[in-house]
Amino acid sequence: MTALKLVEGYMPIQMLGEMGGLALLFIWAFYLLDKKMGIKVNKLAQATGLFLFSIIYFRYRIYPPIPFSVRAIYATMTLIGIFMWVSSTEASWQDFRKPCIAVVDAKTPTTRIIRAVSVVLLPFLVGFLGYNSMKPSTDEPIELRTVHPAPPASTKVHGKTFVLQTASNPYRVDDSGKYSDKVQNDYKDGNPWDEKAPQFLQYVREGGQIFFQNCHFCHGDNLNGRGMFAFAFNPIPANFTDAGTIAQLQETFVFWRVSKGGIGLPREGFPWASVMPPWEQHLTIDEIWKVILFEYWHTGYYPRTWD
Repeated sequence: MTALKLVEGYMPIQMLGEMGGLALLFIWAFYLLDKKMGIKVNKLAQATGLFLFSIIYFRYRIYPPIPFSVRAIYATMTLIGIFMWVSSTEASWQDFRKPCIAVVDAKTPTTRIIRAVSVVLLPFLVGFLGYNSMKPSTDEPIELRTVHPAPPASTKVHGKTFVLQTASNPYRVDDSGKYSDKVQNDYKDGNPWDEKAPQFLQYVREGGQIFFQNCHFCHGDNLNGRGMFAFAFNPIPANFTDAGTIAQLQETFVFWRVSKGGIGLPREGFPWASVMPPWEQHLTIDEIWKVILFEYWHTGYYPRTWD
């Protein structure tokens, strides 16, 4: 679903337009089934199908992925819209509530079974949720800290100043040597270890070599934060395959974090629960950019832009 990318700068409007258009198409399909083919689908089933479709849309259509909390907000707004739709006319509302009333009345063997199962399971479900939310936790207290603190306007590495909003990865380039934010997608299935690999994949290979020489001990062979030393730390190292890490960050932000390490976090990042060393003390500027390039290529995520 991510093959047709949302247009940068117009993502909210495009998403709203797509959702509205697909919802209308969804409703129109049920209308045709009813009027042209004589297959009537109950409004409750239509509403359920439309809601499930919206969940899938928010999960797989939007890229980079959005956090669960944001998806929950969108899903709630969608649910409100669906409720307004099914209650827009008296006939529609009666059709929507008909299955619910049938289960409550239980005039048929099927509805009796459904009601009996619901009456038994619902108290257990409520009790389980209540118990699960109230039971004492053995987890340590939550640390109120900023996971991704606001970066500085610029950072100095090896005597060179980088303005984070205007800098870019010098190795994210196409075959002509020009910067391209689409080149990663062009070579997403390429083999960096091929002797005849294009220049971009050669940079990826060099970044991979640097990663496995320095970073995989903590971040893991699969970049999932499960390296051999990972569980010696709390919290464990970042899981780059998670949609909440580098997929949410600009490439220059990652450059700043890698260069300065945990000790370079600003005051709002306190407590500085990060043991990442300041890699500027161990790697060159080029090596840092290349390892970041490898991390994005390997995970399949793309850096966020400043739009």
